[in-house]
Amino acid sequence: MFPTHRCRRLRKSEPIRRLVRETSISVDDFVYPLFVTTGKMLKKEISSMPGCYQQSIDYVIKEIKELQSLGINNVILFGIPDKKDDLGSSAYSENGIIQNAVKAIKDAVPSMIVITDVCLCEYTSHGHCGIVEDKDVNNDKTLSLLSNQALSHVRAGADIIAPSDMMDGRISIIREALENEGFINTPIMSYAVKYASAFYGPFREAAESAPKFGDRKTYQMDPANRREAMREVILDLEEGADIVMVKPALSYLDIISDIKDNSFVPVAAYNVSGEYSLVKAASKMGWIDEQKVMLEILTSIKRAGADIIITYFAKDVARILHS
Repeated sequence: MFPTHRCRRLRKSEPIRRLVRETSISVDDFVYPLFVTTGKMLKKEISSMPGCYQQSIDYVIKEIKELQSLGINNVILFGIPDKKDDLGSSAYSENGIIQNAVKAIKDAVPSMIVITDVCLCEYTSHGHCGIVEDKDVNNDKTLSLLSNQALSHVRAGADIIAPSDMMDGRISIIREALENEGFINTPIMSYAVKYASAFYGPFREAAESAPKFGDRKTYQMDPANRREAMREVILDLEEGADIVMVKPALSYLDIISDIKDNSFVPVAAYNVSGEYSLVKAASKMGWIDEQKVMLEILTSIKRAGADIIITYFAKDVARILHS
């Protein structure tokens, strides 16, 4: 009882606060997203995501070297192809934008961990994540295309593949394909819990992946559902996932915590484009302290249980941590 118990004793100075701090973030926690486009000497800032760019492979290599200098050794790649069709065929072409980018990165900086997004939305003319029939995505017919895409990434040298499509059964099909081709040690980072969120808007500009009709609510999760998240995680782990992801992160900290407490694999969280852009916009208006808010958000994601954080803030935080 007071005054025997004074919680403020452990808050009286910064050195003491650091000593008893329960959660800390590190550059080792971060994965930095990159948007790769065709062509050469191209670097176009994404209007809704200040500081992020669509870049050709030559500029991506420069960015990779900058990331490495900051201590960031993990990237995830999203491709912007020069051609799209109903089947997203450039997604699984051996000479596709991501396949060529992976080869170039691994040649230039072999130690960089390259994660590739496995999904068709960036490559289909309709913008959905699979084969569309009668205005709906045909789950089962899409699986073979996702498997082909994953294999093409791994053949190119990808270290980890990350299926984000939310088709039922895709982890099993991809894992079987990898095993059959001898890629027994390639981890799958599953977007196991991907909500049909309103926070993806800026990303869809960046990746040019907005659906041309309808929405993705028939395959991405309902934001109101909590228990369903564990069902998705359990199924993906049974099918062979090695890491499970929650997307978005900030509005779903309870989900991250649930998964951390009830599974025994690394948990990733995607600090998505809308979360990033809101901070950037509010900072530009002078309404918030960008650095403090950014660090608070990332700390909350780590505190909730995320072992891996995919974030567009990675470079900004790395500079702070190195200063």
